[in-house]
Amino acid sequence: MDPTKIEKFIDKQKVCLICSIDDENYPNVRAMLKPRKRDRLKEFYFSTNTSSAKVRQYRDNPNASIYFYRKGMIKYVGIMLKGKMEVLTDQATKNMIWRTGDTIYYKKGVTDPDYCVLKFTAVSGRYYADLKTGDFEVG
Repeated sequence: MDPTKIEKFIDKQKVCLICSIDDENYPNVRAMLKPRKRDRLKEFYFSTNTSSAKVRQYRDNPNASIYFYRKGMIKYVGIMLKGKMEVLTDQATKNMIWRTGDTIYYKKGVTDPDYCVLKFTAVSGRYYADLKTGDFEVG
């Protein structure tokens, strides 16, 4: 799969699975809403609660992966990216991905201390599509 097709595929997905590593070195996978912002296949931005377990896990160990998939009647496509996850709490980044309806989750608005941004930076990727798998460059 070429990078343009991968990007288009990712943009169509509504959910992304993210993986962190817990205190016992086990992977923890969660479903998240799709990234709020994306820069090619290199950087992905998610909103989340500062108080969540995943934030603590990423602060302790930034190794992460994210996964996008679509299961059709016959066809299955999956895109996995490996990299590092940063927890960002600076106001400029929070403002960058804030949406009007976010007050449902963060009652104090864009300055809520329980609102932060997860920034994933990919180092490599792998896909499954059309009964084939392959690695791809991230850049």
